Amino acid sequence: MGENGIKVNIGKAAIFDLDGTLLDSMGVWKEIDRRFFARRNIPMPDDYASVVASMQTGAIARYTINRFHLDERPEDLVEEWNEDALLLYATAVQPKPHALDYLQALKASGAALAVATSLPPRLRQAALKHAGMTDSFDQVCSVDDAESIGKEEPEIYLLASRMLGVPPDHCTVFEDLLVAVDSAKRTGMKVWAMYDQSSAKDWDSIRSEADGAITDFAQAPAVL
Repeated sequence: MGENGIKVNIGKAAIFDLDGTLLDSMGVWKEIDRRFFARRNIPMPDDYASVVASMQTGAIARYTINRFHLDERPEDLVEEWNEDALLLYATAVQPKPHALDYLQALKASGAALAVATSLPPRLRQAALKHAGMTDSFDQVCSVDDAESIGKEEPEIYLLASRMLGVPPDHCTVFEDLLVAVDSAKRTGMKVWAMYDQSSAKDWDSIRSEADGAITDFAQAPAVL
C-alpha cells in the first residue's frame, strides 16, 4: 500500500521468472549438468549453461543430443534431468533476498501476481513449495503452457498477461536473462532485471535494456 493505505497497484500485474530471479537456483542446474556429463564421461563445455538457459527442456534435450552426438532419446534426457531436479528443487533452492517480503507487499498493494517460468509444472510446484511461495501467486504458467516456445520469444509473458486479465502495458516483468528481458520488452511490458551470477557477463547489457535493475528485492519498485 501507499500512503494513507491506498492500494497503489490495483489494475496492475507483476510477472516473475523463477530461476535466477525469485529463486537462487542456478546452482541446482550446475549440479544437474555436472552429473549428466559425468555419467557420460563428457567434459562439460563452458558455454553450455548459457546456451540452453532460455530453452524449453525438450529443446535442450534435442540440442544436447545433436551437439554431443548422443544415441539417446530426448524424452529420456528430459526424464533424467527432471528426476535430478525434482530432488534438488524440493530441498535446496532458496528465495532471493527479500523476495517473499516483496511478493507480500505487492499483494497488499492490489497487484495481481504471476509466475512465468521455463520450469515444467512438477518442478515449479516443488520449487514454490520449498521456497514458501505456493500461495503467493494468482496464476502460474510455464513455457510448456505456451506451446513449448522458450523465452527467446514473448509468448510466455503474453500468456501470463491473459491469464491474469491485465493488459501488457499494465504488466511489469522481473527477469534475469538478457534474452528474456529482450522478449518481455517486445510485449510493451515494463521489465526489471534481477542480477544473477549466471548472467553476470551480460549484466551491463541487461541493465541497458531493462527499465530498472536490482540486486535485492528490497530495491524493487513499490509502485509498478
